[in-house]
Amino acid sequence: MPRGPRWRSSASSIALRGADMARAGTKSGAREPRKANKRGAARLAAVQALYQMDLAGTGLNEILAEFENHWLGGEVEGDKYRPAEAAFFRDIVGGVVREQSRLDPRIDDALSHGWPLKRIDTVLRAVLRAGAYELACRSDVPARAVVSEYVDVAGAFVDAEETGMVNAVLDQLAHQLRAAEFDRGSAGG
Repeated sequence: MPRGPRWRSSASSIALRGADMARAGTKSGAREPRKANKRGAARLAAVQALYQMDLAGTGLNEILAEFENHWLGGEVEGDKYRPAEAAFFRDIVGGVVREQSRLDPRIDDALSHGWPLKRIDTVLRAVLRAGAYELACRSDVPARAVVSEYVDVAGAFVDAEETGMVNAVLDQLAHQLRAAEFDRGSAGG
């Protein structure tokens, strides 16, 4: 059973390892993070927002406002966070909320029998839902990139065993939802 995320005392706080991932880490002399870095930061923030919504019952508009005003590219407890692509963040969080009744059964089917989504740790549910949303609704992002990105996000919060589960579930969903990408052997990135 997953140990749970490494969160600070409140649900709205940044995870310790997640904070390391989100900190500005551009090379010396770089003025603006690459789009991929902004999307990675948006994915991390989206998972954190979905976690908070699930755990604390925070509403969509409230969570979007909180993250956009205080977290995305801001400074929290002395740490400067990488700027995130705000529109991408909003799309993931809003899309998961909008599509959750369609996504959750797909995730349940991809999970091992006896471990339905409702039994999965809250942070892992957020990761799986965000990844499933991108696979189902963001065909502009290669499936392999989606899987890889969310495995990395999961790694900011949980151990290798749980990231392996995220990889397996999202890979299965990717093959179901984006079969054409794998049939033609496209190399995502």
